[in-house]
Amino acid sequence: MKRKSRLDITVFTMVLFVASFLFFFQDSLGLILGLLLVLFIHELGHFAFMKKFKYRNVRMLFVPLMGAFVQGSKDKYSQIEAFFVVLAGPIPGIVLGSILFYLGSLYQEPYSLTLSFIFILLNAINLLPLDPLDGGQVLNLLVGKKQNLFQLLFSLLSSLILIGIGLYLEAPLLTIFGLLMSFRVRNIQKKYNLHKQMSAAGINFQNTYADISNKEYAAIRGLVLDNNRALAKYMDVNPNTEEAEEVMALQVDAALEAPIALDASWWMKSIVILLWLGGLILPTVYIWSNIVNLKWYYEILQSWG
Repeated sequence: MKRKSRLDITVFTMVLFVASFLFFFQDSLGLILGLLLVLFIHELGHFAFMKKFKYRNVRMLFVPLMGAFVQGSKDKYSQIEAFFVVLAGPIPGIVLGSILFYLGSLYQEPYSLTLSFIFILLNAINLLPLDPLDGGQVLNLLVGKKQNLFQLLFSLLSSLILIGIGLYLEAPLLTIFGLLMSFRVRNIQKKYNLHKQMSAAGINFQNTYADISNKEYAAIRGLVLDNNRALAKYMDVNPNTEEAEEVMALQVDAALEAPIALDASWWMKSIVILLWLGGLILPTVYIWSNIVNLKWYYEILQSWG
């Protein structure tokens, strides 16, 4: 039943995604379906490797006018596994896009060529070193998630860059996405401050809920309440109730950071960096070197317009 429920949510969000684009671009159904296909294949890569590595509650969701993402969780993470999960989205998409570009150019097939551009552009953008794009996640993994200050500053810089690019290109959706990112930055800052307090109290915040002691639970509980006035007020109004304690337990769990084993060797990191940079650079160079041979494609586009 749970699998069916997750599939229903995925299909429902896909329909919303298509409907939202059709509302603004009524005459672009083919292009929208192409975008949907590219996003689905991209996210399917993340999804497949999360399933392979036994992530829990894995599901794929589409966001109207934005994109898509896959979410899942584990009590303990592996750096090596995380690299596979992150790169399984953009790298296959870029490879597939490059194949479609070659075939579309060879046989002068405009639809194949258009789809190849969507594949390459979307996946290459995802490899940019900005949070929360795949490239940003790769950079975070290379640095190590233990460096919470780096993650905070990196997220803030990413938000400002996206807002700046959106304003410069007069792209409202990109600007809005950057502004939404600022809320994520604020949440990261709150968690960073809470982790500093936990460290000062001698509490290891990189832990699982099941592994903390009763003493650590009580200490984390107190710090969480000190940092969340709304939650503290709720607990005062509902003292010692089962429902309130369940809420509190969820907040304590959220205050922890799942441990990640930094098990990737320098060889592994070198391969990841090569794949990352190769995915960004090689398709662009390949397309640019063949751009003069696409005169027929531009003529077809003009006839469509």
